Amino acid sequence: MELLSDVDLSAESVDVAVIDQLERDSTAIIERLREVVFAPDKVKRLRRRWSITQAGELLGRTTKTIRQYEKDGRLPAPELTESGRRLGYTLRELNIMRKVFGIEPFRAPEDDAVVLAVQNFKGGVGKSTVAAHISQYLAIKGYRVLVVDADPQASLTSIFGLHPDIDVSDDETLYEFLTGYEASLRYAIRSTHFDQLDLIPANLALYSIEYEMAARLPKTPELLNKLRQGVRGASSDYDVVVIDPPPALGMLSLSVLRAANAMLIPVRPSAIDFGSTVSFFRMLSDAMTELDKRDMPATYKFLRVLSNDLDEGKSAHKEINRLMGSSYGIRMIGTALRDSAEIDNASAQLQTVYELEAPVTSRGTRQRCLRYLDKVCGEVEVLIRRTWPSHHAQLRELGLV
Repeated sequence: MELLSDVDLSAESVDVAVIDQLERDSTAIIERLREVVFAPDKVKRLRRRWSITQAGELLGRTTKTIRQYEKDGRLPAPELTESGRRLGYTLRELNIMRKVFGIEPFRAPEDDAVVLAVQNFKGGVGKSTVAAHISQYLAIKGYRVLVVDADPQASLTSIFGLHPDIDVSDDETLYEFLTGYEASLRYAIRSTHFDQLDLIPANLALYSIEYEMAARLPKTPELLNKLRQGVRGASSDYDVVVIDPPPALGMLSLSVLRAANAMLIPVRPSAIDFGSTVSFFRMLSDAMTELDKRDMPATYKFLRVLSNDLDEGKSAHKEINRLMGSSYGIRMIGTALRDSAEIDNASAQLQTVYELEAPVTSRGTRQRCLRYLDKVCGEVEVLIRRTWPSHHAQLRELGLV
C-alpha cells in the first residue's frame, strides 16, 4: 500500500480522473458497509423485535390480555425459538394487535394529514437524522407515515437503506413529478423496512430541478405550488408526511415551505450554528413574504425549534440552550436532543437508534439516548394530534390540551 510519505506531493496533479476515482472508491466503501450491515442480500430489514412487556407498554394492554387473545385465537400465536421462548413481536405484528384491539391511532378522514418539514437552510444541523428518528418513532407508535426526501444529497434515502446512485433512478424521485412527466407522486412511493412507513427517495437529479424551475418560474409561478398539490394527493393514505428539504434556500425549499403545514427547525446550540439561525429566520421571512406576493401563502399549524446535539459537557452549549428556551418560549421543543455516541455509532452502521436490536455503546448510554429521543418525538406526536379534532377528547382526558 502506498503511504502518503512515499508520494511526491510536489508532482501531484489532481484532475477530473482523480475525482472520478475518489467517487468510485467512496461508492465501494458504501457497498462494503451495505454487504456487512444488510447481509445476506444488501436489503435493509428491521430486525428489532419487541418483548411482550414492551408490546403491552406500547399498546396500553397488559401482558395477560395479550396472552389471552393469543390463546383464544384472536391474535396469531407468537413465534417461538427452538427452546420454546418467545422471539418477540415484529412491528407488523404490533400493528396487527392494534387493529384487533381497535386502537389504531389514525386520524379521522375529516382531519388533515400533517405535512411536517424538518427545515433549516444551514447544513450540518442533523436535519436528516432528526427526520428519520421522528418518522420511525411515529411508525412504531402505529401511525401511517410517508417520508419525502427532497434533498439532492439524499442523506435520508441512505438512512433508509438505499444507495441514491445505485438503487434510485432519476424517474423514481420527485424529479419526474416536478418536471411534469408524472401527474401524481404515487409512482415514486416505495415501502421501507418499517411497516406503514413509505418513502419517496432522492438522488442528485434533484439538483437540476433548481435550475429548471428557476428558468420556468417567471412564466409559470404555479410551479411553486406543484409539490403541495402532489403531497396533498398522496397524503390521503397517511397520517403524517415528513419532508426533508435541501439545506439551502432555492426552488425546492420554497416548494417545501408551500407544501408543508407544520415545521420543525433543528438548531445546534453553538455560537456559530445559532448565528446562522438568525439568518435562517430572516430568509424564511423573506421566502414566506415572496410566496404571499404570489398568492401562495405559507401558514403552519405549528412551528417548533429543536435544540439538537446538545453537549452537556460544554458550558457554551448549555448557556445558548438556556437563552433559546427563554427567548423562544412555547415555540421551542421542551426537551433538547443530547449529543449521543449511540446515535453516532448507529449512523456508522447505516441505522438509527430505533432500529438497533441491542446497544452499540452501553445499556446506560442507549437508555439515556432513547429517553431524550422519545421525549422529543413524543412532544412532536402531541403537536400533531392537537391538529386533529378527532383526537381532542382523548388528549383532554390525558391533560394534553
